[in-house]
Amino acid sequence: MTDVNDRLTVAQIMRPDVPVASPADSIATVARLLAESALPGIPVIDDGTLVGIVTETDLVFREADVSVPTVVPFLDAMFVADAGTPFEEDLRRVLALTAGQLMTSPVYTIRHSATLNQVATLMIERRVNPVPVVDEGNTLVGIVSRADLVRVIARLEAAPRGAGDRGIGDGTA
Repeated sequence: MTDVNDRLTVAQIMRPDVPVASPADSIATVARLLAESALPGIPVIDDGTLVGIVTETDLVFREADVSVPTVVPFLDAMFVADAGTPFEEDLRRVLALTAGQLMTSPVYTIRHSATLNQVATLMIERRVNPVPVVDEGNTLVGIVSRADLVRVIARLEAAPRGAGDRGIGDGTA
C-alpha cells in the first residue's frame, strides 16, 4: 500500500471548509466552533494570516488544576523544583479569555500537495492534531485531522489488493 500512500495528497483527504477564529474571539465562541465542526482544532486567522490554532487540548486544559511549582530555599537562593511545563505557560492557558490568549503558536502546517505519509509523519513526530493545510502562498485551504487519516486508512485496508486508490479523492474523506 506504500505506493498508494505516496500518491495520495493532503488535498484529497483534507476538509476544505474550515471554520476559523480571530484572536479577539471569546473562548465561548471557539468552544462553540469546535463543538459544531467536530474538529479537534480551529485555526486562528488575523488579517488573513494564520497565527495560531486552538485545540480541544487547549480548551480542556483551562479546566484542569494547575500545579504551582515548588520553591526550595538553598543557602541564600530560591530554586524552583519542577520539571513539568513552565508555570507561566500553564497560567496563561488557564487565564485566557480570547482565542489569541489561548492559541498555540506558531502552528505546524502542511502543504496541500504533501503525501499521506508526510502528514502522518508530521502528526506523530510533532504530536499535533489537526494540521492546517496551506497552498504555495501559505493561505489556509483546509485542515486534516487524525480522524481524516483513519477514514482513509480504513478504506485503503478494506480495498482488495491491486485495487489501487479506488474511492480515495472522491470528496468523501
